[in-house]
Order: sequence, then structure tokens, then C-alpha cells
Amino acid sequence: MNEKHHDVIVIGAGAAGLSAGLVLTRAQADVVLVDAGQPRNAPAEHMHGFVSRDGIPPHDFLAAGRAEVASYGGQFVAAAALAIERSADASFRVTFADGTVQTSRALLVATGLVDELPDIIGVAERWGTLVHHCPYCHGYEVRERRIAVIGGRQRDVSLKQAGLLRRYSDRVTLITNGIELSPAELHRLTTFGVVVVEGAVSQLIGAPGALDGVELADGSAVECDAAFIAPRQAPRDALLKSLGCETDPDTGLIVADGFGQTSVPGVWAAGNVVTPTAQVITAAGAGSATAITINGWLLQQDLDAASAALPQ
Repeated sequence: MNEKHHDVIVIGAGAAGLSAGLVLTRAQADVVLVDAGQPRNAPAEHMHGFVSRDGIPPHDFLAAGRAEVASYGGQFVAAAALAIERSADASFRVTFADGTVQTSRALLVATGLVDELPDIIGVAERWGTLVHHCPYCHGYEVRERRIAVIGGRQRDVSLKQAGLLRRYSDRVTLITNGIELSPAELHRLTTFGVVVVEGAVSQLIGAPGALDGVELADGSAVECDAAFIAPRQAPRDALLKSLGCETDPDTGLIVADGFGQTSVPGVWAAGNVVTPTAQVITAAGAGSATAITINGWLLQQDLDAASAALPQ
């Protein structure tokens, strides 16, 4: 089998992966980016908080990034990476869903995460347009409107959402949906202007492409124009774990230092796969910083190899 060898294989072509690819290709590294075509923010109409790119549709942002990386010689593989093996020479052998194999000296995993939505009727089809997670990403667009925060397993996130969204609107309702509030928590929310409704959520109501409210199990409804939920965020870190990368015993997240280095030499990780709370601009910054570190590591390898080749 004819296997292409590269300096770096970047698995994931979102904000972190593309930023890393841009830095590395401009540094004259041989780079291939692996794009499975599953961007986390694909359902959203626009992305926000990225200076000079505020309001750009996610698809347009990714297309521009791909074009920039390609302009410096970056290559792309449109397939999922299924498995990674460490070769005897310490390089990495990546097998793709189409059966092809490519190898590299270094590996950057920037595969992001999956938002595991609650099993509530009407949430999935409105996700990213009328149902949101991040007040910083979408709060401004629903300012002064009726906002429902639906509680769930991530109770602390739900409480924080309710407080943050109150700064955008004076019509914020927290539907507990299984969350038990202490008297102190209830007092803090209500005195801040958040209406608290106790009860379990049955479904979202409204015509396709619209949201009229949230129906509770008792048949009552909370009218709203937008809803916020706190889904469980599941990092796509199976490949990192298969390589034996250390995980944090408390959070279960892959451990990486401030420059993306994991516990496995030659393996880096950046973006939501190791920092679930990172926004697009934060993930992009992490990808850039990690790429600089990787390039320094490649340089050190080259210097060591050149020195070892000299006659003693």
C-alpha cells in the first residue's frame, strides 16, 4: 500500500484544526488536515464573538479557512480517521474510513465535541436556531425577548445561563425540569428578576421553524421566543484515548498542557476536544499556539537528526 508521509496530520478541520494548519503550512511544514465534515456549529445560522468575523455563517468561515490553508500547500482528506497506530520509528499511522492510510511525524487531534441534546420533543429540530446553549454566542440576538431556560443534568450551567440571560432581557424564565433549588438559590434568582417555574418539560411548541413556548408535563405552558438548554458535552476523544493519552481523574478530559501537549510524545490536542467551554475564537487561538509548539518540536527533531549524522 502506498502510504503518504507528512510532518503533521491534523485530525479535525474546525477552528482549532484550520488555525493550526495555517500556521504550520506557512512554516513550510508538510501538513494534511482530516475533515469528517461534522462541524459542531453547523445548525447555527451565524457565529459571533470572533473579531473581524462576527456574524459570519459557520460554513463560510470554514470555507475561508480551508482556502487559506490550501493556498499555502495544505492538503485535505475528506474522511473520518478510524484508527491510529504508533510505528516502530515513533511515527503515526492513521487509517481512514475509505481504507487509505497516511503517516506523520506528529499528530494534532482537534476533533471537537458532540452536544448530547436532552430527549425533549422539539429540541433537536430547533437546535442552533431557536434553541441555544451559549449566552455569549446567541444572547444578543434574543435580547428583550421572552427567554426560557430549561434545566437539566447540568444544573450549575442552567443556573448560570438564567443569570447571564437576565442581562439581555427582563423576561427570563427558568423551568426547573428536575433541578432542585435551595432557598438561597431561589432567592438570588428571583430577586435578580428571573421567574422560576417548577415542573417537568414535556415538549417545545410551535410551527416548524418557530417557537411559541415550552409545554410542561401538567399541560401548562411557558411562552417564549427562544430557549436555552445545557446539553452534556461529549468530547470526540476516542482516538486520543486509544493512544494512551492521560485523562483527568475528576473530569475525564484528556490532559493537555497550555500548548496542547498530551502525555504521549508527538501527540497534541487543541480546541473543544480538551476544552469543552472554548468558543470558536478561543479554539482558533489554541490551534495557533499548539501549531507553534509542534513546529518547534519538529525543528528540534531535525536539528538532532542533523547533528547525529555528522561524523564524530
